[in-house]
Amino acid sequence: MITIYGMADSGNCYKPRLLLSLLGRPFRHVEISTRDGSTRTEDFLRKNPAGQCPLLELEDGRLLPESNAILACLAEETPFLPADPFDRAQTLRWMFFEQNAHEVSVAVRRSLKVYPERASAATPERLALTLQNGRNALGVMERHLAVEDWFGPRRPSIADIALYPYTATAPEGGFSLDEFPAVRRWLARMATLPGFRPVGWVPEAA
Repeated sequence: MITIYGMADSGNCYKPRLLLSLLGRPFRHVEISTRDGSTRTEDFLRKNPAGQCPLLELEDGRLLPESNAILACLAEETPFLPADPFDRAQTLRWMFFEQNAHEVSVAVRRSLKVYPERASAATPERLALTLQNGRNALGVMERHLAVEDWFGPRRPSIADIALYPYTATAPEGGFSLDEFPAVRRWLARMATLPGFRPVGWVPEAA
C-alpha cells in the first residue's frame, strides 16, 4: 500500500488524498506537520531534504514530494490525466497556474489569517496584495468556467483537483466567492464526483 505523509488541514496535502479517494485506491495516511517540527526531524529529512509535505512513498520505497508532481504520478493511465499530448499540456498548464498565481495568493492569504504563528507576517500591505492577486486568480478561473465545466479537457482532471482545495477554503482567507458564480458551480460539481471527500478528510487508520 502506498503512503502519503501530510497534514490533515493542508490543501496541498489534501490533493493526493482526494485523487486516491476518487480512484478508489487504498492508501495509508501518516500525519506530519510543518507546524510542529515533525517535517524537520532527521528521519523525515532523509525522506525529503526540503522538509515539506505532502510526500508520497510508493510500495517499492521510492519517494516523491510536491503535491502536483504526486498528482501527475498517481493519475498516470487514469481518466484524470489525458493521454493526448495537447490535452495533457492543457491540464498541466492549469496546474502551473495553481502554483504560480493561485496558491501564492489565495492559499497564502488563508494561512496568514488562519495560523496564529503567521500573524506577524500578516502586514496590511501583504494582506492587501494577496487579496488583489487572489481575486485576479479567481477571476481567471471564473472566465474559464463561464464557458467550460472543468479545467481538464471536457472532463475532471488533476488540474481540477489541484485548484479545488484552496478555492473551496478561500472564504477562510477573506475572499468572497459571491462575485464568482461559475467558480461556485464548479465547486458544487466537484463535490458530486463519486468518491469525493471534503477538505481535511483523512482515511481511518487500518
